[in-house]
Amino acid sequence: MTVNPDRALVVGVDYGTLSGRAVVVRVSDGAELGSGVHAYPHAVMDHTLTAGPASETSSPVRLAPDWALQVPQDYVDVLKVAVPAALEAARRDHGIDPSDVIGIGTDFTACTMVPTTEDGTPLNELPEFADRPHAYVKLWKHHAAQGHADRINTLAHARGEEWITRYGGLISSEWEFAKGLQVLEEDPEVYRAIDHWVEAADWIVWRLSGTYVRNACTAGYKGIYQDGHYPSSEFLAALNPEFADFVSTKVEHEIGALGSAAGRLTAEAAAWTGLPEGIAVAVGNVDAHVTAPAANAVEPGQMTAIMGTSTCHVMNGPELHEVPGMCGAVDGGIVDQLWGYEAGQSGVGDIFGWFVDTCVPPSYVDAAAARGLSVHEYLTELAAQQAIGEHGLVALDWHSGNRSVLVDHELSGLVVGQTLATKPEDTYRALLEATAFGTRTIVESFVASGVPVTELVVAGGLLKNALLMQIYADVTRLPLSTIASDQGPALGSAIHAAVAAGAYPDVRAAARVMGKRTAAAYTPIEENSVRYDALFAEYTLLHDYFGRLDRPGSNGVMHRLKAIRRDARAGAGVQA
Repeated sequence: MTVNPDRALVVGVDYGTLSGRAVVVRVSDGAELGSGVHAYPHAVMDHTLTAGPASETSSPVRLAPDWALQVPQDYVDVLKVAVPAALEAARRDHGIDPSDVIGIGTDFTACTMVPTTEDGTPLNELPEFADRPHAYVKLWKHHAAQGHADRINTLAHARGEEWITRYGGLISSEWEFAKGLQVLEEDPEVYRAIDHWVEAADWIVWRLSGTYVRNACTAGYKGIYQDGHYPSSEFLAALNPEFADFVSTKVEHEIGALGSAAGRLTAEAAAWTGLPEGIAVAVGNVDAHVTAPAANAVEPGQMTAIMGTSTCHVMNGPELHEVPGMCGAVDGGIVDQLWGYEAGQSGVGDIFGWFVDTCVPPSYVDAAAARGLSVHEYLTELAAQQAIGEHGLVALDWHSGNRSVLVDHELSGLVVGQTLATKPEDTYRALLEATAFGTRTIVESFVASGVPVTELVVAGGLLKNALLMQIYADVTRLPLSTIASDQGPALGSAIHAAVAAGAYPDVRAAARVMGKRTAAAYTPIEENSVRYDALFAEYTLLHDYFGRLDRPGSNGVMHRLKAIRRDARAGAGVQA
């Protein structure tokens, strides 16, 4: 295939929590020429199974607390809808020719797992498993495997497993092995039917290219793959004898380097997307990790926070350090020749959304509508009028558990200081601040462990909230830069597609040309930072009291409440 280098294009597809977005990008300068989006029809199944035969009856399968499932066909539909829409927008607005596209790259939320047959068919598409929750995709925020993660952690420390230190001493309920162990012990029949336990990031590449290649990013961060090895069969057997061959029979597969080509676009996928058959399909990747190149923020000291429903913090370092509570340190996990570090917060935008959806009175909704504002915008406007600390509140941002630095999804949200005079904007601002305090906790853990953080780079939809951005700069005392793209992950995937197609020698070189950010868009205001230091001290007291259960004087009430809730749900007849 011959393409004029000045006209060469790539497509990036970002698979988020609720939708997939595609963007057409010019290789020569990173210009975004057209985009398309497709919302998943089944969204997130976290209360009932809205797919399968039972969903059409009066008694759909109910899900237990902390479940989060998806339907893999929704991901394929993104290729059929969002990619053609992006191509059409680019043709209409810029006169592009789809024949100039030389590659496609994708990214996904992680850890999002698809149980499949040998040929990649998801188990939920088999009639015998259509009403079995464990046959469906387990989304990243499926936290129902916390007990299984706890057992993995306890055993790893008892056996002195070296790999556990690469993950800050704890692996998460969100990851491959905890979720896999849950399937085995809760639905052995589904477990036995699994031929491949596939990251969704790799499953969609399999659909595009016809080739199954594990990507180095999720293998290292979510699949406990370190120094060329997974946990041993002896370790797995100690968890459960039937789990001994989990790696050899369901996980182990060829691993592809980031930015390399997994294969070529098949005729079937070309028909779905409107792209040329045979173009390069980049090895899969994670939404957070591809975003750092999109912001041209891949050098040591630059921490990129991708802020959406959750926040993922990624950064590079020249050497390996063990950071308590991090999600992983992987050699080449973001770019070659540097150690890639990851941490995160399980709930950020989700927390703000929950508050707006469930805790705001109709009078506020009406007032926002009268002003032509969303409720978020209206609450932000009111909150911005407050002096720091005026609301008298401090909150813990654990409504979806704690990913870093405690790695405990049995924890839950908390707001302290509410009175009968507390207004919605007070609590809303306290929640904004709580997520900033959570990020500062992560930053301080990195710095204390020998991984300096000199710049905070923000990507994702929440960067549009100027109050939130200034709070983050003030709380962390870091210059805060913002990505110059509204489609950071999709642009990052496009950058990897350009490298896979041979347009650039490596991701760092492509990022320098195609990635962009506004440096120091927000800077800390010393007076504000001093006030936030006082609130952060209170946050830290609560953080340690409720979260650090290994310390004397801590309180495990959040764990006990989760157990009480599960017992009550089981008594009410929840089937999964």
